[in-house]
Amino acid sequence: MSAPPSELRRVGVFSAGILRIPHLAALLGARKLVFWPRDPLRPIDCVVGWGRKPNTARAREVAARRGVPFYALEDGFLRSVGLGVDGEPPLSIVVDDQGIYYDATGPSRLESLLASAEFDDDELARARCAMAAMAELSKYNHQPDIDLGPKRRPRVLVVDQTSGDLSLRLGQCAPGGFSAMLAAAVDENPQAEILVKAHPDTLAGAKAGHLRGSGRVRCLATGAHPPSLLRQVDRVYVMTSLMGFEALLAGVPVTCFGVPFYAGWGLTDDRAAVPSRRGRRRTLEEVFAAAYLRYARYVDPETGRRCDAETVIAHLALQRRLGERSRGTWVCVDFSLWKRSFLPPFLGGAGSKVVFTRGRGAERALAQDPGARLLIWGTRREDAWRTLARRLGRPLWRAEDGFLRSVGLGSDLHAPASLVVDPLGIYYDPAAPSELERILLQDEIPPAERARAAALRARIVRSGVSKYNVGQARSVATRRGARPAVLVVGQVEDDASIERGCVDIHTNEALLRAAREARPDAFLVYKPHPDVVSGNRRGAVEAPERWADEVARDVALDACLHACDEVHTMTSLVGFEALLYGKRVVVYGRPFYAGWGLTMDRHPPPRRTRRRDLDELVAATLIRYPRYVHPKTGRYTTPEAVVELLLAARDGGGVGRSGLRRKLTKLSNLARGLARGC
Repeated sequence: MSAPPSELRRVGVFSAGILRIPHLAALLGARKLVFWPRDPLRPIDCVVGWGRKPNTARAREVAARRGVPFYALEDGFLRSVGLGVDGEPPLSIVVDDQGIYYDATGPSRLESLLASAEFDDDELARARCAMAAMAELSKYNHQPDIDLGPKRRPRVLVVDQTSGDLSLRLGQCAPGGFSAMLAAAVDENPQAEILVKAHPDTLAGAKAGHLRGSGRVRCLATGAHPPSLLRQVDRVYVMTSLMGFEALLAGVPVTCFGVPFYAGWGLTDDRAAVPSRRGRRRTLEEVFAAAYLRYARYVDPETGRRCDAETVIAHLALQRRLGERSRGTWVCVDFSLWKRSFLPPFLGGAGSKVVFTRGRGAERALAQDPGARLLIWGTRREDAWRTLARRLGRPLWRAEDGFLRSVGLGSDLHAPASLVVDPLGIYYDPAAPSELERILLQDEIPPAERARAAALRARIVRSGVSKYNVGQARSVATRRGARPAVLVVGQVEDDASIERGCVDIHTNEALLRAAREARPDAFLVYKPHPDVVSGNRRGAVEAPERWADEVARDVALDACLHACDEVHTMTSLVGFEALLYGKRVVVYGRPFYAGWGLTMDRHPPPRRTRRRDLDELVAATLIRYPRYVHPKTGRYTTPEAVVELLLAARDGGGVGRSGLRRKLTKLSNLARGLARGC
């Protein structure tokens, strides 16, 4: 029998809960989901229901009466960040026309695949890569990593499950099986420490479990991310839990007291009677390929379209990595109402809490949570907050706009798509180390990440995406003739990067004068900062034509970069963007991209002694250092996705220039931001 089709026209659904699953039509490949189809003249292709639950009886009856297939649905093996009981939608489901994978009393589509399918070398290589990529992932990915402490003797993990779990009854689990399994673990491992892990739903209070601790048996009373546990144990006992298969992926021996989908193929120590249908030996890669690559279906949470397993693995790995980095309480002090509206998703993740306060309230908030971190915006009142953090023994973090920010200005209250959250300093302050500087000084950038950075750089240059993405796409430097064209980049003169990063030139006028002195032969194009042009910030130059041959007030940055051969700047991000375009960059201050051997530095930063190539700089600056949040999902995303979002937003409409329109834009952006933050 062939597998369920990837495209369907009309699918009958008899459960309101199933109907509410986001992107279900995409996962099913359905053009239309029909709730309780009653019209016999309008045919349906199939009927779906949730696994083997009793409430699927009506759906199965209708399917049989209409002579169409019934497909059983279930969560996939890489489901989500959080729990379904918390309303987290699945990123993966399985669609089974024969049974369901946890029902060992009869065949399932997955069992049929494992019994008869062949896997070529390419698919097995793909499986190995995917297995390695999901080394830190589980079905659910919200629980914290746990450290069990020094291991003085072997450790054995016994995995509990929730009471009433259908996989227990249908997985050939004997009555009283959990007690027997725990007793076997104790008897067979007399020198070992015996640990019991509860199911996440049990810890959440949603469902009851089976096992309790006593004697040599210690129950883990708090949540623990499975991969962190599996790294610290020597053997695992399960009934039918998916954690048994995750243990196999981690290289840990597994004993099964039930018949999960991965039992009976020669990979596990099986104590229950395995159906004779499972007579074939399978490798771990083959079982993974069947279950995760062929059987399960996946949806990209950002596009809502079907995708491959690798896309969901990468998405969950990103949420996990940044979520763990964000776990705990953030005490955010003196943030404006506007910044409060967009900040929480950048600090989000399972187990994170964001507390906003002002002034002396910061000390009270920190006192209530001994693990809390203090977060400020940039370097605002940094000395005072550093003193408080040191006195309380707490870390001080700093947040700032990222380098791929928005379509429109921050001063017009356009929400950022990226932020940096730095535990050491901040990238524009060369007086102290920053996390970006640490990455560039210490980290190795592997070839795959350098290739990714090169592709990202090429996409940015090809699309013309920049930090703010404002201005018109018109020509500049058309009158230069044979003269070299030099772009002089203006900045906001009260910007912290000027205050912190400049040595002897601190104003746009001084920069223009110095550039003209350095290049008397050149055609100078002066581009003032968009915030200065808009009137929002300080830095206007009176009569810049005294030094510049052309003033590009409202010209898109990429047009200027394409037209010019060389860029002169104090500390502007445009200097970094010019490097992406392959331009020669002369730096009068000490921006983050100076000192690595890629720029002409008037004042080389003394700590930056390592030479880096451009792709390494891009990888550190645009991939490793910032955090990106997708506006649709509110989840962490990638710089590649943000480039496409910025490009679509930029090409979909410009930024208003009139005074009234700018004010209306600000009000609209503020309203949207506050609505998001509520």
